[in-house]
Amino acid sequence: MSRIIKIISLLKKEYPNSKTSLSFRSPLESLVATILSTQCTDKRVNIVTKDLFNKYRTAEDYANSRLEELQNDIKSINFYRNKAKALKETGRILTMEFNGKVPNKMDDLLKLRGVSRKTANAVLGNVFGIYEGYVVDTHNIRLSNRLGLTKNKDPKKIEQDLMKIVPKNEWLNLSHLFIDHGRKVCKAPTPICSQCVLNRLCPKIGVTKKK
Repeated sequence: MSRIIKIISLLKKEYPNSKTSLSFRSPLESLVATILSTQCTDKRVNIVTKDLFNKYRTAEDYANSRLEELQNDIKSINFYRNKAKALKETGRILTMEFNGKVPNKMDDLLKLRGVSRKTANAVLGNVFGIYEGYVVDTHNIRLSNRLGLTKNKDPKKIEQDLMKIVPKNEWLNLSHLFIDHGRKVCKAPTPICSQCVLNRLCPKIGVTKKK
């Protein structure tokens, strides 16, 4: 069994219900929540979207919103002004170019305001079950480096490194598993190595202090 398969297997046993912690009921809600989650906790996003999703139900609702009102609706989110502009413009593009529907192709998703490759990968995987790439967030950057799976810090380069060694059908799973493990055990700046199921497999690269 390869090292990466062992890592995935151990983490699956530790986090059997691992999945995205963002709450959504539709592709549009997933897209909006993922845009809002950039540099913001999923917990905070879920608090905000509870009311937001009842008020804005379609892409056209976002497109036709008053910017100041939309900003106020997401005011507790980091960078809420820019994100409100992104949601309004994304609503317009979805309405004008995609019949109000969230597209299921990477190139189309990247046309939307506020959508990075990471955001597009998350929506494609979580909503459509399409694995175009690997979702690299801050937890994945930290864990993949500590585990020696990459030497890169740039998310795009890390994504390419992980796609080469992780089975495609596990791309989204491992991303979620790393997020769960990063939140609970492999924390920044001090990991709790004594409680880590990967302790014997991990070279602990860059770890200067641990518990």
